Amino acid sequence: MLLSAFLRGTGFPPVNGLSARAGTGGLPYGDAVHRSDEIDTPRGPARVEYDLPRPDPTTLLVLGHGAGGTTDAPDLLALRDAAVAAGVGVVRVTQPYRVAGRRAPAPARHLDEAWTAVARAVLDRFRHRPTLLVGGRSSGARVACRTARDCGAAGVVALAFPLHPPGKPERSRAAELAAGVPVLVVNGDRDPFGVPEATADVHVEVRPGEGHDLRRDPHGTAEVVLRWLRARGWAG
Repeated sequence: MLLSAFLRGTGFPPVNGLSARAGTGGLPYGDAVHRSDEIDTPRGPARVEYDLPRPDPTTLLVLGHGAGGTTDAPDLLALRDAAVAAGVGVVRVTQPYRVAGRRAPAPARHLDEAWTAVARAVLDRFRHRPTLLVGGRSSGARVACRTARDCGAAGVVALAFPLHPPGKPERSRAAELAAGVPVLVVNGDRDPFGVPEATADVHVEVRPGEGHDLRRDPHGTAEVVLRWLRARGWAG
């Protein structure tokens, strides 16, 4: 499928008068298509930002934000730039509660319902479906892990996975990492939310000097993710 067919197809209506644009300004990839959209979910509309390399991507990485955060977090933007440059399509999803202007996160079940609806709708935009990877940072990483199988994802990229609330290691969320598919966790060694243990299906990379925001070296964090993607044949 041509990108032009994807962007002009009947399944991708214009949004607020925006049109697809190639060579998005300020980004390190000149031959790519950017598009904004909204997708209806059972929990309200979600905002979606597509960054698609040319030629058509065979892998699509769908990323979610942290609780109260945005998809413009430094680690998410750095990963977007590096992934698109490596031929991976990237979709950043803003959950309905953030679109509605709320900072307090919705209940986990609501987050999972909205995320799953968006992931399925995004894949339906492609006539020849790419390999789907899901991920995000913090709360978004948890959502991606919990819903990976329902979304049909082949793998999960979990940035700053919050293993437990700060100071409460007894409230572990490690069970959420059992996603049923390969999972990459990238956490800082100074993250007060903890660092998960690696397992057979969970590869853990610890970034020295980084906290929960992974702000010190987001490009280095992106390179860690790219190495993992390339090792599995998901990135060029």
